[in-house]
Amino acid sequence: MKEQYLKVAVIGAGVSGLHTARELKTQGHAVTIFEKTNRLGGTWAYDPRVEPDPLGLDPGREIVHSSLYQSLRVNLPRRLMGFLDYPFTERKDPREFPGHEEMLLYLEDFAKDFGLVELVRFEHEVVRVERVDEASHEWVVESRTRRSESEEEEVFEAVVVCNGHHTEPRTAHFPGMDSWPGVQIHSHNYRTPEPFQNLIVVVIGNGSSAVDILTEISSVAKEVHQALRASDIHFKKLESHDNIWQHSMIECTKEDGKVVFQDGSFVYADVIMHCTGYKYHFPFLRTNGIVSVDDNRVGPLYKHVFPPQLAPWLSFVGLPYRGVTTLIIELQSRWVARVLSGKVALPSEEEMASSVEELYQHMEESGWPKQHTHQLQNKFDYENWLVTQILDLPPLEKWREEMYFSALKKIISIDDDEFRDTWDINKWMQEIA
Repeated sequence: MKEQYLKVAVIGAGVSGLHTARELKTQGHAVTIFEKTNRLGGTWAYDPRVEPDPLGLDPGREIVHSSLYQSLRVNLPRRLMGFLDYPFTERKDPREFPGHEEMLLYLEDFAKDFGLVELVRFEHEVVRVERVDEASHEWVVESRTRRSESEEEEVFEAVVVCNGHHTEPRTAHFPGMDSWPGVQIHSHNYRTPEPFQNLIVVVIGNGSSAVDILTEISSVAKEVHQALRASDIHFKKLESHDNIWQHSMIECTKEDGKVVFQDGSFVYADVIMHCTGYKYHFPFLRTNGIVSVDDNRVGPLYKHVFPPQLAPWLSFVGLPYRGVTTLIIELQSRWVARVLSGKVALPSEEEMASSVEELYQHMEESGWPKQHTHQLQNKFDYENWLVTQILDLPPLEKWREEMYFSALKKIISIDDDEFRDTWDINKWMQEIA
């Protein structure tokens, strides 16, 4: 295949956008990064502000991009969080599981070292991405700045969407939710535990942020009650914590403040905290229905990246979760850059579409909910497959997979919420060698 050098727009200057820009630049493409805020880092740029709508349901609200809470530390060891050719070495925080400030420093250093900062148009919010015409693979990107109400348009030969997926909250729904008198908040708007002093709090969810937040809140709250969707969960008090109880999911809420759980237990609570994840959200994307978001399934996408009808001129980097996010982003962005350069060929449109349909059919037959389309399974199959597409990368070291799944068991365990400080990574590495 003949090599080509394209003019490419990258939407977002977080982890996905920065690494994608680095790979595109390395392959000789002309890159422009559009960043809505005045700094790079995406979700890793901590913002103490919270949104005026604590549940994030009002589409007209002022949106705060980052969902970080003040105390957040990475939940994977730093040697897993770094890029393959740019290790996440110590900067200011010496811990194996450093705070979010250290991750931001890492990304800022990465951007400086690879000359990416000058590619970023800060405070440029993308409001429209649309194909110029069906016969052309050119795309118009329309953006506006905070300083001006006017829009700017520019034409690119390819667009890579890297705007992240930790900004638009998903909430739980249950009878009585709208008339319940207490405070309801999504974890997107949680920053510190102090506002929950002496309150009775119900936390919905069992992901890493839910475990972090409910443990932190328990240090100041009167009681914390965790609502879980798992069918085998019944009301119990946690032996490892004096004031945390686990329940099945919320059955309903009452106007007197009562929260009733499906296992029959109940509590009169002051706050319900929705740690229930986020929606994929691309309000700027215009594809005439070719790409849509249906119950958090972005599709159709070949291998979570390329829409078959629009490939390779439109692509997405960073959608999969339940994996080593930085590694997935790195591998996806390398793949995209090489495909756009002509070094790597994609299957035909028909073959890509067939692959997507096979995935959807397998999910349906397995009873796997549509909303989890981009959740990776408990293997490194996807990452290893991406390596085979990139061609010039050696196979991934086995320790990466083993370390990730060892960490995953600790992340979702409330009984091991101090694993970041008690897990001797060096000793563990010696044991598996």
